[in-house]
Amino acid sequence: MPQVEERPSNLLEQSIDDENIQKLVEKYDTESRYRILDGLTGKIVVALLVAMSCYHLYTAGFGLLPISIHRAIHMTFAITAVFLLYPATSKSSRTSIPWYDWILALLAAGGSGYIVFFFNDIARRGAQVQSYELWLGLGFMVLVLEAGRRIVGKVLPTLAFLFLLYCYFGRYMPSIFMHRGYSLNRIVQHMYLTPEGIFGVALGVSSTFVFMFILFGAFLSGSGGARFFNELSLALAGHLPGGPAKVAIVASGLLGTINGSSVANVATTGAFTIPLMKRVGYKGEFAGAVEACASTGGQLMPPIMGAGAFIMSEFLGISYLRIAAAAVVPAIIYYAALFTNVHVRAKYRNLEGIERELLPKAKEVFSRDGHLLVPLFAIIAMLLMKYTPLAAAFWGIVTVVVISALRSHTRMGPAKIVKALEEGARGALGVAMACGLVGFVVGTSSLTALGLTLSNNIIDIAGGKLLPTLLMAMVACLVLGMGLPTTANYIVTSTIIAPALIKMGVLPLAAHMFVFYFGIMADLTPPVCLAAFTGAGIAGANPGKTGLEATKIALVAYALPYTFIYTPEILMEQAQPLTLALIIVAALAGIAALAGALQGWLVKNLAPWMRGLLIVPGLAAFLPNYTIKLASLAAIFVLIAWICARAKKADLQGA
Repeated sequence: MPQVEERPSNLLEQSIDDENIQKLVEKYDTESRYRILDGLTGKIVVALLVAMSCYHLYTAGFGLLPISIHRAIHMTFAITAVFLLYPATSKSSRTSIPWYDWILALLAAGGSGYIVFFFNDIARRGAQVQSYELWLGLGFMVLVLEAGRRIVGKVLPTLAFLFLLYCYFGRYMPSIFMHRGYSLNRIVQHMYLTPEGIFGVALGVSSTFVFMFILFGAFLSGSGGARFFNELSLALAGHLPGGPAKVAIVASGLLGTINGSSVANVATTGAFTIPLMKRVGYKGEFAGAVEACASTGGQLMPPIMGAGAFIMSEFLGISYLRIAAAAVVPAIIYYAALFTNVHVRAKYRNLEGIERELLPKAKEVFSRDGHLLVPLFAIIAMLLMKYTPLAAAFWGIVTVVVISALRSHTRMGPAKIVKALEEGARGALGVAMACGLVGFVVGTSSLTALGLTLSNNIIDIAGGKLLPTLLMAMVACLVLGMGLPTTANYIVTSTIIAPALIKMGVLPLAAHMFVFYFGIMADLTPPVCLAAFTGAGIAGANPGKTGLEATKIALVAYALPYTFIYTPEILMEQAQPLTLALIIVAALAGIAALAGALQGWLVKNLAPWMRGLLIVPGLAAFLPNYTIKLASLAAIFVLIAWICARAKKADLQGA
């Protein structure tokens, strides 16, 4: 039995070297700019990260501590590790920890550790602030802002700081935003001593579901899962027209569902798919855009969907399984659009697939590594059996370790297990700090009723009409997404914007899915589209043009959220089988029409006027009126039949 590590596919070796990939990821993803430490210092940091993972594994398997204590322990691990791993500036050392970062790490650990050790005392006195707690709380809040700046960038800490200022200076705000203002004592009490601010619901989700699924992804990758997905994608789609682009879609979709970072996913799979796409004839801009779209869509694909879905489950008070079920049809439509676009582009440019003799064989790939699918199936089965996501993730990790032992090349010995524990904890630091920072935003909203105020103003500005409100919400999500991580974007928009939609009669699940989708699409939308920029960097292409290509390819994703609002049946909300079937068929027909119009081919190369004819029914297929859907569906079929007849007639005349 060949071993993956020793005999990798030749195609998988044809990628950009790791050093260049790392530099590229660091350019767009602040979480990747951590220190590389060795010696005693490195061992101390590794021990801290491994201890963090072991703590979360233990609590997931044997029971959580009281909520506030558990969240504070999670924050203690995270903020301490951030100060030790992430330098203060780009000029700071990346190979050693300066003395002041050791001090900041200890102070930060003390600030959150105080909640752990004195929680019962704080609860007994109703979180009344003691004189020394005012300074302790203010200092810890500053440390959270600084740690967040280091790992998630400047935008989110700045936003959090502005919200804190709003708490204090509310009496000086314009009339529509004015409130009486709160003292420093009250702000510290709310943000630090109660589970309303830093240690709120967002951090609670980070400390449970999110951490465990990130750790699951680290274990699956450590056993060879990432390489298995890549080889399987090559085997299944590499020989098709424009094969490498389809490989990118399959591989990135599989990896993206367990990887919450679009940028990291682009770098992981794009390192070999983008060079392959260019090899068969795709332009660099298109290759980078395809990989960006596929990687970003992973966060929309059940069963895991990144961190946002877990937070949505908590906010809405419904099961995670219900969220995943709602996401199935939109995710299928999204990836169908990607496949159709790359297929049509391949046919338009006569791009062939990869020679079969260069590709791994699906039977051999499954024979060698197919057992690595068992943990994913185990998680899905446990969720269907009504286990909590936390329990499903725990047993998924156990299953990875057990199942990987069936083959020597996937077996996880002590060294691999320790590495997975380390990488899982490190991968969760960004989410933990983002959730802590967003706690300031959510805490401000609950303290000052800012969320209700903003919702009312959004409705007033939109004149009480739903469509203008949705357009404003879309723009807000895309703008916020230019500077915020996906998880933070969703928490902010679900706190401020989703209530406005719900107040106008939109179903809560539809409102939250609307802001969730557009927050994710920010990674593809110019002018700041980090996933597309990363793909452009790997492809050596123009970033702006790559972003525009990504927007074209993912055009359907900008229409889908509106269908959540106007036809919630797509989210399995009281869906009748015939209604749901019409929505899906119309969407797929619309995808084909729009792909032909945008890429210039549908059965044959299309003249500009023929492409124009396809746009109207293609867009109309996504409108909520079922009569219009049926009419657009009929029009698309008639146009395709007409195009086929013209192509056949041209072939006969040519013969």
